[in-house]
Amino acid sequence: MERIVFLERNTIQANFRKPGFDHDWIEYGESLKSQVTDRIRDATIIISNKLSLGEAELSLAPKLKLIAIAATGSDCVDLDYCRQRGIAVCNVRGYAANSVPEHVLMMVLALRRNLFAYRQDVQRGLWNQSKQFCLLTHELHDIRNSTLGIVGYGSIGKSMTRFGESVGMRVVIAERKNASEIREGRQSFEDTLRQSDVVSLHCPLTDETRDLIGRAELETMKRNALLINTARGALIDAAALIEALRNGVISGAGIDVLREEPPRNGSPLLDLILPNLIITPHVAWASNEAVQALADQVIDNIEAFVAGRPQNLLS
Repeated sequence: MERIVFLERNTIQANFRKPGFDHDWIEYGESLKSQVTDRIRDATIIISNKLSLGEAELSLAPKLKLIAIAATGSDCVDLDYCRQRGIAVCNVRGYAANSVPEHVLMMVLALRRNLFAYRQDVQRGLWNQSKQFCLLTHELHDIRNSTLGIVGYGSIGKSMTRFGESVGMRVVIAERKNASEIREGRQSFEDTLRQSDVVSLHCPLTDETRDLIGRAELETMKRNALLINTARGALIDAAALIEALRNGVISGAGIDVLREEPPRNGSPLLDLILPNLIITPHVAWASNEAVQALADQVIDNIEAFVAGRPQNLLS
């Protein structure tokens, strides 16, 4: 009989059907790092989300066969150690192919139309004092015929491409940074930054992508460009972004992720109050429909593994 331990049930607000095989199901709303080792000691299957699972924890779970990550990102799990131990790791994929692009598009439209700057002006009574029927205090731009640069071309990047094209944007796909060859249908990372009116990040966090966007990259972008990040906070050097926004190096940014989440110790980005900076609390993925699709896929992955047909494997 499998012993399934769900370490962070409260992070997924959806209904989880019970797997179709004999099992014990133990779930915890939240788990502190200090509680993990005791809770997984007899587990054969772990469901986790953002908790760090490394050698220190996993070495004390001798019966463990599978870690089912209830997310796409796997940077919280020591994949090398799992390979050495023969522990399978799977993730969920494609569940947010609508919710994340919709969130990106919302941010782009709000920034291109200076939505929050106009809202602020109306609240300050400036429209009441206008000498004409409308108040034109900020630039307004269409997104049609502008260029959308996609960095990270997995399922969400591909879906973002379709969303961009559907509203008349020209889409360019970035090759990996510092790549020696440019694959067909892509442009160099640097050329993507130079050409794009909107740069949207959809890549995983790895040693290669950490601080992917820093001062040099921001200075490569157009002065009227937007930077959108719904992937991982550590893809961007926050200090460089703050400097770029304050000095007009780029036009604006939409951020759904921070380097530390939740930001219990604060964040310099949260202290920056500008109408051309939108920060949302890592919710781009979390439409009701997407969260339920995630929950269903977690169980699909577990059932496939137990049936001897593992899917979505990372190790």
